[in-house]
Amino acid sequence: MTDQQHAPLAPARHAHILAALVRDGIVRVSQLTEELGVAPVTLRRDLQQLEEEGHLERVHGGAVPVAAAAPVDAAQPATGGAIAVLVPSLAYYWPGVFRGMEAEAQRRGLRLVLRGASYELQDERPVLERLVASDDIRGLIVAPNPDAAHAQDVVQWLASSDIPSVFVERDAVVLPGREPVESVTTDHAFGAVLAARHLAELGHRRLGLIVSRDSPTGRKVVRGWAAACEELELGPDAHFESLIPDRNVPGFTSAVNTAIDTALEKGVTGLLVHPDPAAMAFIDIALNRGLAVPEDLSVIAYDDEVAQLFTPALTAISPPRGAVGAAAVDLLARRLADPSRPVHRVTLSPTLHARESTAPAR
Repeated sequence: MTDQQHAPLAPARHAHILAALVRDGIVRVSQLTEELGVAPVTLRRDLQQLEEEGHLERVHGGAVPVAAAAPVDAAQPATGGAIAVLVPSLAYYWPGVFRGMEAEAQRRGLRLVLRGASYELQDERPVLERLVASDDIRGLIVAPNPDAAHAQDVVQWLASSDIPSVFVERDAVVLPGREPVESVTTDHAFGAVLAARHLAELGHRRLGLIVSRDSPTGRKVVRGWAAACEELELGPDAHFESLIPDRNVPGFTSAVNTAIDTALEKGVTGLLVHPDPAAMAFIDIALNRGLAVPEDLSVIAYDDEVAQLFTPALTAISPPRGAVGAAAVDLLARRLADPSRPVHRVTLSPTLHARESTAPAR
């Protein structure tokens, strides 16, 4: 039997396309061809049908959400020129954000200049200075490392420069007055609340949170988790929180085993683990110890970057990466059109996708 004969039927393809569109803010025929194993002509027919049904808007090489594809408001014309984007990774999480930026920039007639700066880079100013040295750069979208030694120096430099900037997935203030910086962020605290509520709805009354200590998102997840435990009236004995190192750092396996020991001691049956790779590694270690997922432990991953590719497919909290990127470009374009407008801070809500790694508590 050929691969084409194994290809998903139209309803399954349509569901996959719409899920990818919600997750990333844009879909491409080339990407879908690889993911679904069907011919480009088939996918173009799928996109045409979904467009006729009002689910999306086709663009060259793919499709974007209807809202993102709507004509630009006459009061907010395309500004032209280029926007420079500096994000900490070109691999995990950020490609989805950038695709959303790309769709919105194309809609507004803007060009994007993308650079990646690792989390280890302590001072992003030299990179930013090189970017703005181009006469064509009209504005900046940045995600600086909030834990770097020069983090506030970067904020101050951006605030004192003549070029408009928007922070993406970062909160910041300008000292000494603590004026807020224009930003677009995901409400990661609410994401933790969604996860805890989902586990509670499944009957889990003892919960655990495991978070990478090196993630800028982690601290917001911790705050949301604390609020969720209070909302669910979980006492100190009914929940625990554990910070673990990055999975590539020595001590990761030991930290995960300690977290599993704590979960077993407390009778925990539901867990939220951030990010996806840590959740996958956690499950592998738990399985090696004879535990079953979701029979013994229901596990929710946070990020939904690769969660659905795992076996079992992971229930996950999914930040609206594409929408975050599109909103950042929209904010910057509006700032360029009206420099006197008030500072805007946009917060978008994540969603929960229930899959195979969570089940009702025994």
